[in-house]
Amino acid sequence: MTETTDRDDKLPAAVREFVLLWGNLGERWGVNRSVSQIHALLYASERALTAEEIADCLGIARSNVSNSLKELQNWDIVRSIAVMGDRRTFYEAETDLWTLVSRIAQGRKERELDPAAAALRKCLAAAEGDRSVSPVATKRLRAMLEFVEQTSRWYEQMASLPKSQLAALMKLGSGVSRWLAPRTKGRS
Repeated sequence: MTETTDRDDKLPAAVREFVLLWGNLGERWGVNRSVSQIHALLYASERALTAEEIADCLGIARSNVSNSLKELQNWDIVRSIAVMGDRRTFYEAETDLWTLVSRIAQGRKERELDPAAAALRKCLAAAEGDRSVSPVATKRLRAMLEFVEQTSRWYEQMASLPKSQLAALMKLGSGVSRWLAPRTKGRS
């Protein structure tokens, strides 16, 4: 049997479990556990919360909450709001899943794909101008750059689709892979 604290009583068991699991998953995605837990808490909350409430509920330092909220706001998935008659700042999460996922995907593209493409372009240009670099290494750098740029273009194409078309594409699921699969003898 696990020990409970007053803090544990502030969240229903299912929400507490979601917050803990989301924190663990966040670490796997390269996101700080506190950032992920705060996002989960705000996402599941039916009302906006203050930084003090978040710190108290999760049992983490107020300074950690402030830094984590700034990061979540930089990702544009948490926003601060004013509440009439209260001088404190309240925070709420984006709850529209399409908007949430598209903002995270855009952020990851900007933080990961775009810098990778820029670095690869620089390395490829240097490799092409250096006779001591083997043709194999140059070819592999070019292939990696092409892959990253193609992935970036694919993301841009998907991001430009209306939500309804993107949802329809996702619903096709394995139907798309069956349609793309090479035809074999005996199949029409």
